[in-house]
Amino acid sequence: MAPPVLALKDIHLTFGGTPLLEGAEMTVAPGDRICLVGRNGSGKSTLLKIAAGFVEPDQGTRFAHPGASVRYLPQEADFEGFATTRAYVEAGLGPTDDPYLADYMLSELSLTGEEDPAFISGGEARRAALARVLVARPDVLLLDEPTNHLDLPAIEWLEAELKSLKSAIVLISHDRRFLENLSRATVWIDRGVARRLEQGFAAFEDWRDKVLEEEELERHKLDRKIIRENQWMHGGVTGRRKRNVRRVRELKDMRQSVREQRQVQGSVRLDASEGGISGRLVVETKRISKSFDDRTVVSDLSLRVMRGDCLGLVGPNGAGKTTILKLLTGAIEPDSGTVRLGTNLELVSLDQKRDELNPNWTVSDALTGGRGDQVIINGKARHVASYMKDFLFQPEQRLTPLRVLSGGERARLMLARALAKPSNVLVLDEPTNDLDLETLDLLQELLADYPGTVLLVSHDRDFLDRVVTSVLAPDDNGHWTEFAGGYTDMLTQRKSGKPAVAAWANSDDRDPVTSPVRDAPPAPSAPQRKLSFKEKHALETLPAEIAKLEREIKALTLKLADPALFSRDRVTFDQASARLASAQKDLETCELKWLDLEERRVAIDG
Repeated sequence: MAPPVLALKDIHLTFGGTPLLEGAEMTVAPGDRICLVGRNGSGKSTLLKIAAGFVEPDQGTRFAHPGASVRYLPQEADFEGFATTRAYVEAGLGPTDDPYLADYMLSELSLTGEEDPAFISGGEARRAALARVLVARPDVLLLDEPTNHLDLPAIEWLEAELKSLKSAIVLISHDRRFLENLSRATVWIDRGVARRLEQGFAAFEDWRDKVLEEEELERHKLDRKIIRENQWMHGGVTGRRKRNVRRVRELKDMRQSVREQRQVQGSVRLDASEGGISGRLVVETKRISKSFDDRTVVSDLSLRVMRGDCLGLVGPNGAGKTTILKLLTGAIEPDSGTVRLGTNLELVSLDQKRDELNPNWTVSDALTGGRGDQVIINGKARHVASYMKDFLFQPEQRLTPLRVLSGGERARLMLARALAKPSNVLVLDEPTNDLDLETLDLLQELLADYPGTVLLVSHDRDFLDRVVTSVLAPDDNGHWTEFAGGYTDMLTQRKSGKPAVAAWANSDDRDPVTSPVRDAPPAPSAPQRKLSFKEKHALETLPAEIAKLEREIKALTLKLADPALFSRDRVTFDQASARLASAQKDLETCELKWLDLEERRVAIDG
């Protein structure tokens, strides 16, 4: 193996009373692609800062190869002292770097270089910070939440750019698809310790669950052994005049071990306060348009949202997603066309900017409105400290001012505020920002079980695929198209030129309750060519091939989960890793081929 370009060994760090890192280690070799994962507050960002040399640990060593260049992307960029974004990016160039690289990178990230950092948006600030760390093509890139505030086109561009680099990369992100596409190794920060898996994020969750199950089994065995030793201590052989000193000492050590064990942090509990049942029709728009300063954001949009739908809005920053949310909820009026809201709607919104949070409030004030210490959830009163624990806040944080909370804590607090209000329509504008992966999982489950309607803006492709029932995406000149399914389904349909939801703008006499939009007659189309014998055979045999590949992938994943395989048999490890990557690619190809053939069969059958 090549010598590391960056290494952390036996890192210890304590903030306040609880140790944050206890013997954490990380090794970065040339060309590595490592994702750093863990719960909010587990120490991921801190470990990355130690790797960058910006934080000094209480104990442990940091090694950087002499001459190796290391660039660090923080969550919040510091533009102090820079008059323009170009000046900020050029400061990232090395002495021998080509100055024209700064202009190239600014152009790639849709910046002119003349922007004043004091007046740029969050997305522009993130793109400028990315340009600064990418422009020098460093040996090691340390990226802390690089996709925050980026829209989908920028995220996909960043993925392609990072894949093309020779740099070693260590990244933190809540974007599952981004992690799966880029990582080849995973470092899990859990209770102060760093565990490493020599596979990308796609294999992480199964491996993590297996580690926790084994840990729980070992804890159970230890508990049983302590019980047996206690029985020996208090019920030994009659007449024994002294105890076995070694066994007494071992029992003491076991008790101490149990006391010192750091338990897995509890899970967030997400429960939405349900309002009354809304009418079947939630919102209907007919040929609505909206413009700002001669720029058309929405043009001739006809849309119908029914009770139980989860509509996802995607597109570049500035495309008009938030404007459409405001039109759909009646917050603003269209320039032309009509918006019809359903009956008995109880809307609750989650704002991406979190402007409604006063930094001088305490956590308790934010949840109770400053009135007492009770929160009403589904008609039942709960003490605010109890409700806080559902969102991983400690009771002593009740009087903590919001200005000192981390980004993840503020995100959880916004969720807690929104879910405490009775609703049958949830309006979520970028709800995934700063949430850890476990909280994202629970939010997905909540939205899947939510009996009401969800209007969602997100740049998280995996989240969209798991949650939404249809996607509204921009075309050009303010035109938007609705597609059935998630984000990946939308891409497939756009590629094949088949929008999933038929146009119904002219059928003004249709009853929106008895005639849902998906029953509208499709526009006339050319006759479909029948499937060939080969295509019919493929349609029949592909499900078995897909099942076979899934079994092989599962077996390879279990094989590679053995932490000792790499050191015991490197050849077998490399062969299994290569075959896993090939099988995953084959599976994706088979699934896409089957989907295409099935769509054609359905279209032919009418």
